Amino acid sequence: MEKQLHATETERSTASCDSSKIRQVHLFFIQPSRYDEDGYVIRHWKGVLPSNTLAVLSALTNNLVARKFLGKDVAVKVHLLDEAVHKVNCGRIAATNRRRRTKAIVALAGVQSNQFPRAADLARLFRKHGVTVLIGGFHVSGSLALFERIPQEIQELLDLGVTVVAGEVEEAWGTILRDAVCGTLKPVYNLLDKKPDLSHAPVPSPVSGYLRRFLPSNHGSIDCGRGCPFHCSFCTIINVQGHRMRFRDAEMIKEKVRENYLKKHVNYYFFTDDNFSRNKNWEKIFDALIELREQENIPINFMMQVDVLSYRIKDFVRKAAAAGCTQVFIGMESLNEKNLKAEGKTQNEVSDYKNLIAAYHDACIATHAGYIIGFPFDTHDSVLEDVERLKNEVKVDQASFFMLTPLPGSIDHKRMVEEGRWMEPDLNLFDSFHETIHHSNFKSGEWQQTYWEAWKSFLSFENMKAILQQAHPKMYWNIFRNFLWYKYSIAINREHPMVGGFIRWKDRRSRRPGYAIDPFWQHARKRLLELAHQTKLAVKLLFEFEELWLQTRKRTPAEEYVLAEIKSIQSGVTSWRALRAKELQQAYVRAAERLLALSPSISISLRIPPRFILFLHRLNPLVQSLTFSRKHVQAFWEKTIADFKQGRLFALKPHWIAFNAVRDFVLGVRFLQSLLTL
Repeated sequence: MEKQLHATETERSTASCDSSKIRQVHLFFIQPSRYDEDGYVIRHWKGVLPSNTLAVLSALTNNLVARKFLGKDVAVKVHLLDEAVHKVNCGRIAATNRRRRTKAIVALAGVQSNQFPRAADLARLFRKHGVTVLIGGFHVSGSLALFERIPQEIQELLDLGVTVVAGEVEEAWGTILRDAVCGTLKPVYNLLDKKPDLSHAPVPSPVSGYLRRFLPSNHGSIDCGRGCPFHCSFCTIINVQGHRMRFRDAEMIKEKVRENYLKKHVNYYFFTDDNFSRNKNWEKIFDALIELREQENIPINFMMQVDVLSYRIKDFVRKAAAAGCTQVFIGMESLNEKNLKAEGKTQNEVSDYKNLIAAYHDACIATHAGYIIGFPFDTHDSVLEDVERLKNEVKVDQASFFMLTPLPGSIDHKRMVEEGRWMEPDLNLFDSFHETIHHSNFKSGEWQQTYWEAWKSFLSFENMKAILQQAHPKMYWNIFRNFLWYKYSIAINREHPMVGGFIRWKDRRSRRPGYAIDPFWQHARKRLLELAHQTKLAVKLLFEFEELWLQTRKRTPAEEYVLAEIKSIQSGVTSWRALRAKELQQAYVRAAERLLALSPSISISLRIPPRFILFLHRLNPLVQSLTFSRKHVQAFWEKTIADFKQGRLFALKPHWIAFNAVRDFVLGVRFLQSLLTL
């Protein structure tokens, strides 16, 4: 390694360490995106999950600036650019570096393996303009953690003069930043053996301007701890952050949460710990959040990642609910015990999954299972059978599917390199959604197809309906909105929801080297056709979810009994308006009798409307309280459109067209009002 680093070390050592000439530093933290199948940078109008890495680095730098670490005469301007939602203008950033007594520094932060190709392309552009560049994240950290020899793709950046930072920077960022300003950066800062103490480190802080790029914009993230005690062979966390867990101070987290709410209106968090239930401060953190909620009326909510044994920890689930937890992400990974054993995830007990889910459901906390496809004993049929079990036996509320990927930094990857086994050479595909290795149980392309079939099965209308019907009213809209977002991402954008966003931008010039830049009008035509197709799918999806809402929305017990009686009057009825006023009144009478018989000690009022009122309700398109489906409306529009296309104008009924148009509009407005009310 010393020989490999010698050339760049000598080159850099010639730089002057006199920072007195610098009066302004522009520090650009850039979280790179990745390329899509056509070579375009993946960027959205609005994102979903803000980057915790950017929040951490922003907080660290602001702390240094407040302490005048670079000197009282040096002004530091921090820029956060998440390429998932920001366009990175390399020319403009390079121009900043040419200003008098000004230095621009680019830090490519939190770079994962699938983002490395894009990060490398950005680094080349910036170095071409003479801009100081650093790169960090799980790809470089994981690669240096498990291999003595620096991988070729990282060495190429070192040869360009890019500085590589491996590990966590809490206790070294000031030194690295000063070296960058002075022009004395080392080629590599290997901090992997110097795990920082997080107990007094600045807590990640969301930046308002950055959060406005996301929907909703009241979300933040905090890594309350790092590391994981388990030994999963596919995991990179344990080899980068270590097995020994380190934790932030509960009081500091409490102060930051309070400050973020009062100043930035942030009241929902993703605690990004790989396993929050193994955070030794979990109870102190929960108690702090409970105090904020109950004594200061700060409506904090959050989601967290936990292991399958978390529900056994005394008071963990109860206090999580009281602290505002709305959802837990659980690393189930597989329902096949042979797979779990093969991958070193022996702590998972498949037979206990149902008890785990029930414990969180009893506390009104939604459950979200992470499931990996491609373990050694997986086949096409076994995976789909496991998905059925996930739906019908385990009964999780949500699921995220991933394809087993040997990520650099994992034991799986190290083993495959040492054995000389084939892996996909393009790191851009190492996103856990593509085939990157050969699997003996899947034909070429079958693994990928199985992945998409798993999504389709879990997000089927009937499964979503079953989950929502069983969901507690407190959990209903949280689960419903996530279903809508997930199905939009999978069915329309064909991307994993956790890395997706709303409305793709495709800058024709932001394309991977080797791909042609289309002429303006050709690119515009292709994009218009894509957007038209996606808009059509989005409208169809919205109607599907309106139907899902109508069939599952939470009603009063009295309404439920009335609807049950209406459905029993006529087999296959899809609209209460299809019944006569007399039949509707009889449904009310029988519902009242059932309520009285089943709950004589409970006072549930059910007023039985007069027939005349029910007759008027049938004719009023604004009355929708008993509507439980829009299938009848859909059938009407399909017949009307078919009659119009076939020239049967005599069959069109203008009064029914107007009536159903108003009825459909009212239903749509009420659905959207319910959906958008947080």
